[in-house]
Amino acid sequence: MPQSNAVSHMTVVRARAGCSAQVEACLSQLIEPSLQTPGCLHFALQHCDNDPLLWQVAGYWQDEPSMQAYFNSALMDIYGTLVHQQVVDSLDFQTFSDAGGPKR
Repeated sequence: MPQSNAVSHMTVVRARAGCSAQVEACLSQLIEPSLQTPGCLHFALQHCDNDPLLWQVAGYWQDEPSMQAYFNSALMDIYGTLVHQQVVDSLDFQTFSDAGGPKR
């Protein structure tokens, strides 16, 4: 069975009070261009049901080089814009690779 090289990233963004709509508008700009990025298998923006200030951005990539190319693209400037505009309290960015074990 071939080994999966898929990787993913997740960013949890906490908006400042009163800035959630502005954060959503900014993060929404990532969706379509990210989906068009070579190697992108899935990309989503989600809003937390019980915390109106919390957003999650998640991308799933066919391999590490595809994800790294995305990280080096101008699309990542969105996060700098959010910080510069002082509309976020925190950004937590993590990357993941498929864990070992059986694949179905």
